Amino acid sequence: MLKAVILIGGPQKGTRFRPLSFEVPKPLFPVAGVPMLQHHIEACVKVSNLKEILLIGFYQPNEELNRFLFSVQQEFKMSIRYLQEFAALGTGGGIYHFRDQILSGSPEAFFVLNADVCSAFPLTEMVNFQKEHGEPNSFVILGTTANRKQSMNYGCIVENEDTNEVLHYVEKPSTFVSDIINCGIYLFNPEIFQHIGAVFQKNQQDMLLEEPTNGWHRAEAIRLEQDIFTALAGQGKLYVYKTLSFWSQIKSAGSAIYASRLYLNQYHTTHPERLAFNKEGAPKITGNVYIHPTANIDPTAVLGPNVSIGTGVTIGAGVRVRESIILHGANLQDQCCVLNSIVGWDSTIGKWARVEGTPSDPNPNDPFAKIDSETLFRDGKLTPSITILGCNVTIPSEVIILNSIVLPHKDLNHSFKNQIIL
Repeated sequence: MLKAVILIGGPQKGTRFRPLSFEVPKPLFPVAGVPMLQHHIEACVKVSNLKEILLIGFYQPNEELNRFLFSVQQEFKMSIRYLQEFAALGTGGGIYHFRDQILSGSPEAFFVLNADVCSAFPLTEMVNFQKEHGEPNSFVILGTTANRKQSMNYGCIVENEDTNEVLHYVEKPSTFVSDIINCGIYLFNPEIFQHIGAVFQKNQQDMLLEEPTNGWHRAEAIRLEQDIFTALAGQGKLYVYKTLSFWSQIKSAGSAIYASRLYLNQYHTTHPERLAFNKEGAPKITGNVYIHPTANIDPTAVLGPNVSIGTGVTIGAGVRVRESIILHGANLQDQCCVLNSIVGWDSTIGKWARVEGTPSDPNPNDPFAKIDSETLFRDGKLTPSITILGCNVTIPSEVIILNSIVLPHKDLNHSFKNQIIL
């Protein structure tokens, strides 16, 4: 039997995802029409003999999270539970704290997936790879290739090219180590808890020797990457399975639009029913577009490529939407134009208005390029990026909003460029 653990973090994480994470926990933000976490769950459900999915994080259980858990349990007929940490325990501390829950029922192995990654999730391939490589008690990291410069923003893996054993692991090195990076998706067996337990014991001993601190440093706060993988590398225990299919992080709101593009593209093989197609009396579709059945769209609108339209959205005549996510209840009035933007819940864009951002896509000419984790400011100025409208924002007619972030509940009265509107 197998299990899966998805690490969803907590409210003080995801700050780069604001103002969207004010309204909904980041893991529930819709990407390509469904909550970010649902892509992980759909991939786990396809793995044969996988019996339970555990979400671990330190969000307070709220209505949205409970509603999501109820709906996915109903849909996939599988035990999907949320385990709340008492504090942020790190990627290793969280699974160690709940090891009894993970090990109940005696699974022979379990996946650990970070919630803020977008991937084709080759989980079955990782299981087969684990059976073929090393001893039965080996651990598997999903890896992919990045370009030399960007690799230093990730965990870097040096492998034995013949056996795929991880010989050396460094988290975010200051100089080039390897172009194989850690994708934040792992396959462990129960023996991993012995290694995490050893770090826990050492942390406890170190804390007894140290001066008492203000209490934020906990023995249970353990990081898989720096504390476990670095030590396991070169011991014949850790292997890397390299994927050629798509993978990206979802750290900022801009990266959500890129992730949406990757998932929409994958829908051709996994969920063709989620893609909109051109038909008589319907809006013109170019490229991959998701439209929720409850959306009301004028047939003269033109949508795509890479557009996701949420529940209850209204789109008027002659509207153009491209490379954007339009969230629940938004109203795009006649002849407005939305490019490279996220339009928040229940926001309104007036007639002939234009809302436009600058995409933060990877270099299309470099097959190994990843999305840059862009900083909000550079040289004292707001970095041009996608435009984000928070919830309940009203843009009047004939106004232009360019490369700006608008916080929730704002009624704008004129055009803005390169602004954060508080």
